[in-house]
Amino acid sequence: MTRYKLILEYDGTDLIGWQQNHQGPSVQSLLQDAIKSFCGADADVVAAGRTDAGVHATAMVAHVDIDGGYGPDTVMRALNFYLVGRPVVVLDCAVVPDDFHARFSCRGRHYRYVVLNRRAPAVLNKNRVWWVPRELDVDAMERAAEKLIGAHDFTSFRASQCQAKSPMKTLDVARVVRQGDEVIFEFSAQSFLHHMVRNMVGTLVEIGLGKLFDIDEIFAARVRSAAGPTAPASGLYFIGADYATADA
Repeated sequence: MTRYKLILEYDGTDLIGWQQNHQGPSVQSLLQDAIKSFCGADADVVAAGRTDAGVHATAMVAHVDIDGGYGPDTVMRALNFYLVGRPVVVLDCAVVPDDFHARFSCRGRHYRYVVLNRRAPAVLNKNRVWWVPRELDVDAMERAAEKLIGAHDFTSFRASQCQAKSPMKTLDVARVVRQGDEVIFEFSAQSFLHHMVRNMVGTLVEIGLGKLFDIDEIFAARVRSAAGPTAPASGLYFIGADYATADA
């Protein structure tokens, strides 16, 4: 049995998210179907993060164990062959040690959120951004984002159905920049709570629209209703994961 590390790109618009279940096609189910078509075996594909329905990825990391001693290029080409017409593609494939784990070996996860901030709605990038027609105050959002950095109790930014044992997380990066008509949010941490990124973006956008949210007060409240709304899934991208050199 050989363990392979996969780098994946996918459009989550018509998917139920990463996790396989009976409600519709998922990233995991499409990959596992492709593997079965390739080598006739059932396999469990494990990801660095379980993205929700409608969330995209430019560089999701996953691992899978396949018997047969195939070279990584063969695995990549075979999976992409069986994924033709599906919203998932394998960008890279490499053989890794058996103790590499896409989720548990991960030292850092990186997300990007894209807001289209113009009066005209999205056409070319529909379902891949959050359209906010009113002008956003990027400076105000950037100042607020800086307060999110560090170790905090993120209870006010977690979904009610979040199953994490602790709300304590350490946010390493929280950045807001304008690029033309788009406002880009970037966040990095070792791990995130359920909906944490989308809830932070929803709060920052409210601040950008002039709402007087105070990040310190939101943290202190430790209740979801203290923060802003959950931003739509359409603007969120998983853009990378970090591992120790020895792991991968």
